[in-house]
Amino acid sequence: MNSYPRFSSLNDWLEWQETLHPSSIDLSLERVGQVADRLQCREPAKVVISVAGTNGKGSSVAMLEAILLRAGYRVGCYTSPHLFRYNERLRLQGESISDSALCDSFARIDHARGENTLTYFEFGTLAALDIMARESLQVALLEVGLGGRLDAVNVVDADAALITSIGIDHTAWLGRDRDSIAREKAGIMRPAKPAVCGDADPPASLIAEANRIGALWRVLGADFSIKQAGRRWHWQGQRSSYRDLPEPALPGAHQLANAASVLMVLEMLRTCLPVTQTAIESGLKWVRLLGRIETVPGRVEQVLDVSHNAQAAQALADVLRQRPLSGKTHAVIGMLQDKDTESFVRMLEAAVSRWYPVGLQTDRAATAQQLARRLASVVGLERVTTCESVTGAFKRLKAEARPGDRVLVCGSFYTVAEWASLQADFE
Repeated sequence: MNSYPRFSSLNDWLEWQETLHPSSIDLSLERVGQVADRLQCREPAKVVISVAGTNGKGSSVAMLEAILLRAGYRVGCYTSPHLFRYNERLRLQGESISDSALCDSFARIDHARGENTLTYFEFGTLAALDIMARESLQVALLEVGLGGRLDAVNVVDADAALITSIGIDHTAWLGRDRDSIAREKAGIMRPAKPAVCGDADPPASLIAEANRIGALWRVLGADFSIKQAGRRWHWQGQRSSYRDLPEPALPGAHQLANAASVLMVLEMLRTCLPVTQTAIESGLKWVRLLGRIETVPGRVEQVLDVSHNAQAAQALADVLRQRPLSGKTHAVIGMLQDKDTESFVRMLEAAVSRWYPVGLQTDRAATAQQLARRLASVVGLERVTTCESVTGAFKRLKAEARPGDRVLVCGSFYTVAEWASLQADFE
């Protein structure tokens, strides 16, 4: 039996978790399911909502959390990855979990796992479920990490599944086309349980799986809809409707599809989670999410966005086009090695004046030189300035950016986190 506890600090636990399992990603539910059973944490709250998709998961979870908190419910929220601190991955009543609570849970997991090895992500998921199960929560919101069918979050049978937009990402694990990727996302749906899709053009495999298992399938455009009215919007569901709603505080027109899907989930759960229009309006107004087209105003505006695939880049480009400026847009970009850099950059090419590829502080990242070659193949070498690091790009732009310019920081959670840690200020 494992010693108890193995470590006393959160950093020591996390460093050890990165070395415990032979591979960093191991899509399987058997090991994590066995440990979850021993911890008795497969029911982390009275009502559980799981959220999967390529883009929009974090935004949808944040909107659900904001609305449900304002409706007076006790809410736990698990998301990944984090931006600044690991503790961000689990929030209880809107507050990040403490180091001590995580360490206590890691010790319980270590004790319960026996001979099972677990990945870093599996450890974190189990900790979130374990802690939430001890908190007498009314609602648990679970963001799926990778795919759905074999993601560790899927050890829980959710009361409702929300599947956001389906794009091309994580192709080595999920497949190279939308149909294959959607088939993996479909794994979070359950028979006779609500399954809401925020993609108005869902892949055939997603629809087929919903029909096969008998999920209560609802899709944007067919079963619920949006109508914009200036700065307000109307939502029409099957049993209810809301008029003159405020736009979500999260930037981008694409957030309306996420908000509409959230409202459909809540309508389908209305008997166990009733919410008022007042709670909905308040949640939409006050929802916050770091690093999602986040604007830092100043004489040189900064836009921080963790997007890293073509679909997300298109949404970002749409927002930038709607915010014209007098100067140039300088894009600091760092990406992981397995991302489709060329497709990402192609979506943003018209919105960016000059590109600054950087290396990141992770072995999974492409080097600045690798990124520069990929960028040059799309935008031309004359628009690329290679910087070895985020710090190097910051120092260069600190000297070169002029009032009226914009600095866009994008391509990865790592890029945004490193930039933000510099407390970048161009005033």
